[in-house]
Amino acid sequence: MKQTSIALAAALAATISLSAKADSDRPVAVELFTSQGCYSCPPAEAYLGKLAKRPDVVALEWHVDYWDDLVYGGAGKWKDPFSSAEATTRQRDYNQSIRGQRRVYTPQMIVAGVSEAVGSNRADVERAIRQMRKAAPKETVDVRRDGNDLVISAPGVKAPLWRVDFIKEHVTVVRSGENKGKSLASHNIVRSKTRLGDAGTGALRTAAPADGMGCAIIAQKSPDAPILAAKYCPGSAASS
Repeated sequence: MKQTSIALAAALAATISLSAKADSDRPVAVELFTSQGCYSCPPAEAYLGKLAKRPDVVALEWHVDYWDDLVYGGAGKWKDPFSSAEATTRQRDYNQSIRGQRRVYTPQMIVAGVSEAVGSNRADVERAIRQMRKAAPKETVDVRRDGNDLVISAPGVKAPLWRVDFIKEHVTVVRSGENKGKSLASHNIVRSKTRLGDAGTGALRTAAPADGMGCAIIAQKSPDAPILAAKYCPGSAASS
């Protein structure tokens, strides 16, 4: 009986190990749309920082620009130094695809390009991640370092590959607006998104990110489409 119990425990441990490896081989992309001018956004950004440390998630933080001109009483307005029109457009495109409307809000998390939740609602976000993990396609992206380059391959993925560059972590002292006086820690702050080429054309090469920067590779047919596969570039994942 003891030997049987040991064998069952070993089999269970092996199953858990294989499951964890499968999750890390096919992580779920989670994108937060946020702004330093948004009072309710810091908890969502803190949560994204935790997601960024998980092997089963590729976490990206987009700072929208529609908060930049909003005046908050005597505290005035705050221009988010990381805000961009590209982030706002990407969020609107997602909302049109997922919710059937281009109206947007912050903080909002988009999971794998197919579902959305309030960014600070951890229960809803975790539920969406679990659902995507169960329905995850078998496609994967492989990214390896070769000297000063990255070599990317994604056999079987029928979508363009995009490189998303981000600042790994940054603390900003906000001097006006809704978050006046706060020091806000942000993670995986997106600075650019570049098309590398089609996945089915063989291995692609691109320069490794600079110090302090990270990148992720995502497979996505269009800006509002499901993300078929995602992977951090080597050295880009946050330390757990």
